[in-house]
Amino acid sequence: METGEAAGALLFVLAAAAAVAAAVAVNFIYLPTVASGGPSPSSSSGVERWVSAWALVRSRAVAPALQAAVWACMVMSVMLVVEATYNCAVSVGVKLLGWKPEHRFKWEPLAGDGDDEEKGDAAGAAYYPTVMVQIPMYNELEVYKLSIGAACELKWPKERLIVQVLDDSTDPYIKNLVQKECESWASKGVNVKYATRIGHKGFKAGALKKGMEWDYAKQCEYIALFDADYQPEPDFLLRTVPFLMHNSNVALVQARWVFVNDRASLLTRIQKTFLDYHFKVEQEAGSATFSFFSFNGTAGVWRREAINDAGGWKDRTTVEDMDLAVRATLKGWKFVYVGDVQVKSELPSTYEAYCRQQFRWACGSANLFRKMTWEVLVSKQVSPLKKFYMIYSFFLVRRVVAPTVAFVLYNIIIPVSVMIPEVFLPIWGVAYIPTALTVVTAIRNPENLHIMPLWILFESVMSMHRIKAAVAGLLELPEFNQWIVTQKVGHNVAEENCEVPLLQKARQGLRNRVNVPEIGFSVFLFTCASYNLVFHGETSYFINLYLQGLAFFLLGLNFIGTSCCCL
Repeated sequence: METGEAAGALLFVLAAAAAVAAAVAVNFIYLPTVASGGPSPSSSSGVERWVSAWALVRSRAVAPALQAAVWACMVMSVMLVVEATYNCAVSVGVKLLGWKPEHRFKWEPLAGDGDDEEKGDAAGAAYYPTVMVQIPMYNELEVYKLSIGAACELKWPKERLIVQVLDDSTDPYIKNLVQKECESWASKGVNVKYATRIGHKGFKAGALKKGMEWDYAKQCEYIALFDADYQPEPDFLLRTVPFLMHNSNVALVQARWVFVNDRASLLTRIQKTFLDYHFKVEQEAGSATFSFFSFNGTAGVWRREAINDAGGWKDRTTVEDMDLAVRATLKGWKFVYVGDVQVKSELPSTYEAYCRQQFRWACGSANLFRKMTWEVLVSKQVSPLKKFYMIYSFFLVRRVVAPTVAFVLYNIIIPVSVMIPEVFLPIWGVAYIPTALTVVTAIRNPENLHIMPLWILFESVMSMHRIKAAVAGLLELPEFNQWIVTQKVGHNVAEENCEVPLLQKARQGLRNRVNVPEIGFSVFLFTCASYNLVFHGETSYFINLYLQGLAFFLLGLNFIGTSCCCL
């Protein structure tokens, strides 16, 4: 077992043991004592009898059930905070120690550093492996020029580079524009292949699979992938491909996303906070310890041999990228995350587009958990500790526990508990753990600290969509395999041009402006908050509940904060 994996395994086992110990230490048998006395039916009025009956049912049936749910959420909360702390500790340790991928894997610059292409040095160019850049598209009118242009301008010998545009567009006008763009670059000497197919079976996975079947694709050693709105820097291949060339056991090199519109609105800024944590903490920790993480579907380079060894692209879930990554790992391949290599992309600019994207990701990953658990358990090329990490940390905690706790505890149990005084909520579970999670989320992103309160409220709303998606994926409900392409805007948002007022409406028209689930949930939270304000008893959650209700209400009206002056 390698040093990184051994250290990561030890830390992870200690973290998991801490979670179990904390769960065992909790007083599971706590139930408030129910007084058996009370006014007799003969001496009570009709209203008092109803109140007494409700109090009895509440204390004997509702409260115990809710209390059991509380303890279940407490256990899951401990699991979640230990997992997040572990990842954060690894990430910070890698940063402080300067343990870069170049120190863990062999990396050497290519001869000529890409200048052979311009000098016409045939001998130097022959040293470069053949790379194919795949760009899947589907009616990408706003962004098709960006990705094609960036791919064609990559520094690499032209005779060793193939740019394959996989166009699944259904609009003839857009297909014609994409084809002409490819022809334009081909006239400049770039080897651009414009590929289409009959039908759209398998969506993105189907297109990528079809693209791998061309004869010229079979001659390529490495496959770089970029979605239609991604713009790699010219030196992208020069900085990533050497990891694959000098390490025969490496299947994937993943770069980090950066965003051209992260300051366009509060919505995009909050998305950046979420994705910065994902890349700087989760991806970094997975790469540094077990050389395993989820492929992000774009901004990465694959070894073609590894793709074939893992069984190729499959369309059985909406997270074909994660599916391929898990299967490749089970074959013994390793992954490298290179956070210093950044690729520009675009964040969803509307609440509806973001919800659809998150539903697809959450649903697909939960469904993959259902499909792959047994395969992970019986794999013979993965160590037991790595299997445990994949099942417990990668799948269970991140894909199931996280959305469950976020929605059930903070949006259901706590609001309802204000009406059930017999329910006990430990302060460490409803205050200390959320604070710890906020700290570990912000520690690698101090520039986002001032919007963390807004991020917490936004994530409270998104938990409703993620838990719905996770349930759909786990149970394979009818919507579990729906694929809707995220709409792009296709332009860089300059900070100095953001002059629209804060909380401006994102869409017009009453029918499109209202999201009924969010509005309905805001009414529920406002009701619980008002009840707690009037009958607060020993607990006072009404401030938090009012803020949560306000977040649901504003997003229910598609207010996304389109001013960047204060971001």
